[in-house]
Amino acid sequence: MKLIFFLLFPISLLAQPFSGEEIARWQQQAKQVTIIRDKWGIPHIYGKTDADCVFGLLYAQCEDDFKRVENNYIDILGRSAEINGEKALYNDLYTRLLIDSAGAKRDYINCPDSLKKLLNAFADGINYYLYKHPTVKPALLKRFEPWFHLMWTDGSIAAIQSGGLSIDELKNFYTNDTTTTVRIKKAEEEEATGSNGFALAPARTASGNAILYINPHVTFYFRPEVHVVSEEGLNAYGAVTWGQLFVYQGFNEHCGWMHTSGYSDVADLYALKIAKGTGSKLYYQYEYRQVGLKQVPITLNYKEGDSIKTKTFNTWHTHYGPVMGSREGQWLSVRAKNRSMKALIQSWQRTKATGFESFKKSMELLSNASNNTVFADDKGNIAYWHGNFIPRRDSTLDWSQPVDGSLRSTQWRGYHKLAETIHLYNPASGFIQNCNSTPFTASGSSSPKKENYPAYMAPEPENFRGITAARLLEKAKRFTIDSMIATGYNTTLAAFEELIPALINGYEKNLTKTDSVYIKLAEPIRVLKAWDLKAGVNSMATTLAIGWMQQLMPLINAVRVNGKEVDLVTRVHTYATSASAAELAGTLLTVVYELNGKYGTWKTSWGSINRYQRLTGRLQETYDDSKPSLPVGMAASTWGCLPSFVSRYNAGHKMRYGYNGNSFVCAVEFGKKIKAKSLLTGGVSGDPASKHFSDQAEMYTKGIFKEVLFYKEDVMKNMERKYHPGE
Repeated sequence: MKLIFFLLFPISLLAQPFSGEEIARWQQQAKQVTIIRDKWGIPHIYGKTDADCVFGLLYAQCEDDFKRVENNYIDILGRSAEINGEKALYNDLYTRLLIDSAGAKRDYINCPDSLKKLLNAFADGINYYLYKHPTVKPALLKRFEPWFHLMWTDGSIAAIQSGGLSIDELKNFYTNDTTTTVRIKKAEEEEATGSNGFALAPARTASGNAILYINPHVTFYFRPEVHVVSEEGLNAYGAVTWGQLFVYQGFNEHCGWMHTSGYSDVADLYALKIAKGTGSKLYYQYEYRQVGLKQVPITLNYKEGDSIKTKTFNTWHTHYGPVMGSREGQWLSVRAKNRSMKALIQSWQRTKATGFESFKKSMELLSNASNNTVFADDKGNIAYWHGNFIPRRDSTLDWSQPVDGSLRSTQWRGYHKLAETIHLYNPASGFIQNCNSTPFTASGSSSPKKENYPAYMAPEPENFRGITAARLLEKAKRFTIDSMIATGYNTTLAAFEELIPALINGYEKNLTKTDSVYIKLAEPIRVLKAWDLKAGVNSMATTLAIGWMQQLMPLINAVRVNGKEVDLVTRVHTYATSASAAELAGTLLTVVYELNGKYGTWKTSWGSINRYQRLTGRLQETYDDSKPSLPVGMAASTWGCLPSFVSRYNAGHKMRYGYNGNSFVCAVEFGKKIKAKSLLTGGVSGDPASKHFSDQAEMYTKGIFKEVLFYKEDVMKNMERKYHPGE
């Protein structure tokens, strides 16, 4: 019997939790899948069925960066503390409270057969990779289950909705730790969620075809570039979040879609009136009755040294959802929709849309809870939806703040139909832009009118990227893919439009020429006065301005209008019109001194210190000033730079290294044939030994795009390798 066992099952299988029946099934499915890697390493997956494509897609993703695939599922399953230790416990508790794994398992059991095939193929593709690569050691997940994918929201693990309640507040509530600093995040803090989406109608393009610009801003290497083609009508190209079974931001032969993170109010906080009962029983008031709080223990594992320990939290729940914090002495319960089978169905359907009408039909599922959508198709249609899943509420209440959980009037009243949400279909202006900004400037004179919609549908303000994008697209004439790319790579920093003139005016009119500050700033002021407000590799003004802005931010953030907090654009405007000349000049002089101390001179070009470096392929990159890096002329989107490159100084480094911003970027023209150009941060592989680890790095820093290989004949002409999964 032992001899037969070893003949049937390779030695490598002994450490793997897979059965012979599973392996035989995977091997058979692999024969139906062909992966062609092009000259950039991009995987083009061809399969007989959609499920075959999913199987091949996940196998290919694991080849490129299994650790990132696994890490996304560790996070979304609320198990990160098992890897990262006790410090990650409250991240896990936050996830477990907001995303119901039991519901995901039920949905898998009850889902339509067509979806179940995709979910099975998702898990099978990853598990087959692990079987075929026994030397790959998962950090935690040795087997992937089909229901794992039903834990995701609309397409990004970063899109969990909590009504603005933070992990710090959660920790403070469940530990009574008064030393925990509780900070409520502002909508403009978009480093990991910002994006740009542009669409031009045929009247504004040279070819008479619609053009779409896809430009997510995320943590570097968060999404790879892929292509999936089946004999069941699937032909989608674009970006997936690692471990995802559908093209998240991309296009097919008929249409394309770009998602920007939206801030439509889709999750609310309910302030509870708590009363004590007998023993440990607690109640909350709802209308004229007392309702018992449900207590649910959640046991989490965490790593300590070489062992795994457990900690149990006795969590509280109401009919709204989990109790996750308190403010001003009132407990807060969160109502949100962070997981839904219908959201996955909607995400899959849009990849196979044949144009505006079928794409719109998928939007009518109303399950996308975190995104805005910019759209274009081969019939010349362009469209925009601001949000999708939006609960209907009493519009007289301020839903940006916790509402009274004891009142029936604060209940959700169903959901808004698609026609009731903020949208644009073929606007007369001929362009659409969204940069995580207000929809009320999305299309120039054709923009939606704010007064026509409840405030909770679009609480986000204007931002500096939105200002620049609207100006540029308003002027668009006879655009090509290349002119769209040039627009997308415009580095104007609109945040300085008022600050620099205020500085110069105060310097020239209010400081005396014999003043020491006036004398020391004479040359830096000349540099800033001549600046065109564009970030650039050779720009000393960019270095001065960004250093100066970082000095000013505590002062700008303190600005209030009529005693109320306001958005960043308003704060900058208000500060620029009220700051004293001495304050503006004094903070600039501080920057000059700092640059002199750090680099020996303030005359330091932006590209000499603002760098791109990829060395290890780890989840958290390690930087090294002594090793090669590339100069970057882009800057953070916060200041208005359309091609975002968020960089920072790290301890012990003289350079500031980029870690977030432009990721997969693509311009697509929809005509009789698809024309597209794309760019990826660094390269598609996470393996430093691969030539595709950094083959796009220099192109990325300069905005030089590659031709997208969409058609099979072009893929074959540029083929690097052709194989079945497992070969």
